[in-house]
Amino acid sequence: MYLFYLQKQYIKELVIKNNPRTSFLELQSCSYQEVFKKFLFMTLIQYTNEIINISQTTNPIELNKLKKYISSMSEQIEHLRDFNYYKLDQQVQKEVVLAEYIWLDGTGEHLRSKTKVYKQHIKSLDDLEWWTYDGSSTEQAITRDSEIYLKPVTYVKDPFRGDPHLLVLCETYLKDKTTPARYNFRNLANQIMEEAKEHEPWFGIEQEYFLLKRTGTTHIWPLGWPTGGFPYPQGRYYCSIGERNNFGRAVAEAHLRACLNAGLKIAGINSEVAPSQWEFQVGIAHGIEIGDHLWLARYILERIGEEFGVDINYDPKPIQGDWNGSGAHTNFSNKRTREAGGYKYIIDEIIPKLDSTHAEVLDLYGANNDKRLTGRHETGSYKKFTWGDGSRGGSLRVPVVTKELGQGYFEDRRPAANIDPYLVGAVMVDITCLQGKNIDKLRQVLRESARPMGEQE
Repeated sequence: MYLFYLQKQYIKELVIKNNPRTSFLELQSCSYQEVFKKFLFMTLIQYTNEIINISQTTNPIELNKLKKYISSMSEQIEHLRDFNYYKLDQQVQKEVVLAEYIWLDGTGEHLRSKTKVYKQHIKSLDDLEWWTYDGSSTEQAITRDSEIYLKPVTYVKDPFRGDPHLLVLCETYLKDKTTPARYNFRNLANQIMEEAKEHEPWFGIEQEYFLLKRTGTTHIWPLGWPTGGFPYPQGRYYCSIGERNNFGRAVAEAHLRACLNAGLKIAGINSEVAPSQWEFQVGIAHGIEIGDHLWLARYILERIGEEFGVDINYDPKPIQGDWNGSGAHTNFSNKRTREAGGYKYIIDEIIPKLDSTHAEVLDLYGANNDKRLTGRHETGSYKKFTWGDGSRGGSLRVPVVTKELGQGYFEDRRPAANIDPYLVGAVMVDITCLQGKNIDKLRQVLRESARPMGEQE
């Protein structure tokens, strides 16, 4: 459905060789890789009239059916763009590294990036320089004092530009190079992770999201849904197959492959309960790594969305009504829970701590999460902590395999899709390993960042 964005010349050749219907079916059989490599920038719908002019002898009823079918396809994904269209010269590839510096802006949810050209190969983090940007344009500074520093903290292979180019994740700092900029929570989270490293915290986050497409200049609506309307009720879409049930597989599949090529710890993908809702999983990740890899995976997904012309939405409840919201279920274990007797330790020691801090930590679990945590649609209540073995209707699920083995992990189902994984990872470690001594500090840095620009202390 998402492949019919082809060069004019190739369409002409197919039309001359075969009748239009056969040609279209032939295009349907092409793999994503074949089409993506060969045919770029042009949409088939642009040339429908030209196809009709070339094929004068074709049955007009069939041509009209073809035209309507092509139009419906163009409504699914409006653009397919290959940003590697202009290849770098081989000599340039040998001499230059393009480093894409990535950071979180002053909204706390959106990423920004820009490219730095290095005339040398990058062998370690020390080879990557600090850089600056205009923080007044990212809601992190005022115009008269706008410089924000970028500090590289980790990097992976760039799956879009290929080797030797890099994606560089950065922390942001004010001009003193020591004070974290607005919404830089990695700094504090890393301190907590380092303090608790003897507990060996492991994470896996299930990141849900919706795919949206534009229906006008500003309005967006889920991919595959009737414009302004609603599809069949939920029940047929989870882990679904088939054109009637599954919307956006090409996006999720491209994202999976790009993350693997980058070297991220992505563990899988699946379509979710609501139509046009998907999930990818990151893990097993150790300590601060969970935040780094999830943010980089989100960056890659946004870039994939650019190529397919779709918007990635992490709102906890983007569509009101009888539709699932989007979460970021956080699976956690530490050295003690993975040892013999770990299940009993989870029940007797960890769950009471999570229960007693429920009200305190919810503001760290994503904005507008109360709209999602209703006790329906596979969630627990925002107001009350609940748990169960194998239950997806509470705040926390203990997998049946953990109970069977007597050791393992648990799943906190409260985090919303729009979480900052540094905050959630840090507070999870703090409560389970450090007696919750940093909860107030984590909540304070979040409140401080949320203040309007110019009102920060």
